[in-house]
Amino acid sequence: MAGGNNVARMSPRQRMINLMYIVLTAMLALNVSSDVLNGFSQVQEGLHRTNLNMSSRNEVQFRYLAELYEKNPTKVGPWYKKGQDLHSRSAALYQTIDSLKVMIAEKADGKGADYTAITNLDDLEAASVTMLNPASMRGRKLREQIESYRAFVAEMIPDSTKRAAVQEMLATRAATAPGTVVAMPWEQKMFENMPAVAAVTLLTKIQNDIRQVESEAMSSLITNVDIGDIRVNELNAYVIPTASTVIRGGKYSANIVLAAIDTTQRPTIYVNGAKLNTPGGLYEFTANATGSHEYSGFIEVMKGDGSIDRRPFKAAYNVIEPMATISPTMMNVLYAGIDNPISISVPGVPMNGISASISAGTLTRSGDSWVAKVSQVGSEVEISVTAQMDGRNQNVGSMKFRVRKLPDPDPFIVVKDAAGNASQYKGSPKRISKAQLMAAPGLSAAVDDGIINVTYTVVSFSTIFFDSMGNAIPEVSNGASFSERQKEQFKRLKPGKSFFISSVKAKGPDGITRDISPMEVALN
Repeated sequence: MAGGNNVARMSPRQRMINLMYIVLTAMLALNVSSDVLNGFSQVQEGLHRTNLNMSSRNEVQFRYLAELYEKNPTKVGPWYKKGQDLHSRSAALYQTIDSLKVMIAEKADGKGADYTAITNLDDLEAASVTMLNPASMRGRKLREQIESYRAFVAEMIPDSTKRAAVQEMLATRAATAPGTVVAMPWEQKMFENMPAVAAVTLLTKIQNDIRQVESEAMSSLITNVDIGDIRVNELNAYVIPTASTVIRGGKYSANIVLAAIDTTQRPTIYVNGAKLNTPGGLYEFTANATGSHEYSGFIEVMKGDGSIDRRPFKAAYNVIEPMATISPTMMNVLYAGIDNPISISVPGVPMNGISASISAGTLTRSGDSWVAKVSQVGSEVEISVTAQMDGRNQNVGSMKFRVRKLPDPDPFIVVKDAAGNASQYKGSPKRISKAQLMAAPGLSAAVDDGIINVTYTVVSFSTIFFDSMGNAIPEVSNGASFSERQKEQFKRLKPGKSFFISSVKAKGPDGITRDISPMEVALN
C-alpha cells in the first residue's frame, strides 16, 4: 500500500523516467554479448574437430573388429554383429543431428546457410521454431532417439561404472530452469530462447557424446572377444615381500610367483636348495639375526611340449633391532602442570598397535599423538613403548625426560586498532593511544616464545603514576582488571606521558603463583 501511495505522489516526469529505466533494464537483459556468442563459435569449431578425430578412431576400432571376424568367424561372429549394429545406429543418429544443425542455420541465415559459420549468431527464434514446433516435434523425436540409443548401448557395456557414465553422458531427463519450480522437458530446456549458435554448439556436443559412447561400447565388444584367451609372451620369476626390512623377532613374509602362469598347473619352487611346500608360493620364517641377508632359488614349470622351464630368482632383506621413536613435540623436556604433546611411532607398526606408559604422571593417547602430564618439578620420568608384532606385545624402547617448572610469563595489555583487530602491547618503547588504553579491560600474562604457548591468570598488580611534583601515586588493580581508581588516573594522563605496572602476580596451570617482571606503558 505504501508503494502505491508513493507512485500516486510521483510527478508525470518521474513516472516516465522510471518506465524508461525498466525498459532499458529489460533490453539489457535480453541483449546477448557478442563476445559470448563468438565464444560459442570457437567451442563449436573445437568440438567439430574433436568429432572428426573420434570418428576416425571409431572407424579404426570397427575395422579391427572386422579383421578379427575374418580370422575367426565362429568366435567373433556374435560380437561383430553387435559392432555392425552399433556402428550403423551411431552413424544414423549422428547424421540426424547434423541435419537439425543445418535447419537451424538456414532458419537463422536463409537457404544454403553453413552451420559452421552462422551470421545471425544471436537469432533467438531459429532453434525454437526448428526444434519445438508442435507440428514437427523434432526436439521430442531427437530426445526419444537418444533415449533408445542410450538403452541399446548400455546393454553392450558389462562394467557397471562405465555403463552408468555412458547413461549419464546421454541423459535426457526433465529439469527445472533457473528461477522456476516446474520441471520442463529436455528439448524445451535445451532449445527454448536459445541463440542459434548456442543451439548448434549443443547439438555438436551431443554428437561428441555419441562418438565417445560408441568408442566405449566398441572397446567393450573387442575386449569380450579376447576375454577367454590367455596370451603370454614372457615368463619371469618374482619375489614379492611384505616388507624388505624386519625387526628382530618379527616375521619375514614374501610371495614367490611366476608371472603369467597357467592356473591348471602350479610351478615347483625351490629356496636355497629346498623345495617350498606352502600354498601360493608363500615363503616366511622368523628373522633372528640383524643385518642384510639374501636368499635365492628357482621355479620350475612344465611347458606345453612337456619340457621343464626353470627360472632363477634372488632376493634380499634387512633385519633391524626393535626401536621406537619418542620425541616431545615442543622440546626435549616436559613441563610440569601442562599437557605436553608427545610423538611416539614404531617403524612398520600401525599406530593402533602401539602402547606406551610413563613412570610418573599420566600419558594418554590423543588420536595418533600422545599427551604427557607431570607435576614433580626437578624429577626425571621415563616413557616406555611396547608394540604388537606377530600377535604378541614386544618392548621396543624407552626414553627419559627431565621435568621442569614452567617459565615466567610476560605481562601484556590486549589493545585493539581502529579496525577492531586485537594485539598484545608489551610496553615501552612501543606506545599506544589513550583511547586504546581506556578500552582495555585489564592485564594479561602468557608464555609465547615460539616453543610453548601457555596462558597465565593474573592475580593482582599495581599501577604507579607520577604527579607534577614527581610524587609516586600507586593504585591497586581489581584482580586482573583495571580498578576504577586506576581508570580515573588513565583519564588524567596527557599525551606522551607514561606510567608503570608493577607487583604483578600471575598463576600458571601448574598452580604456582609467581611474581613477574613489571612493564612501562607509554602513550602516544
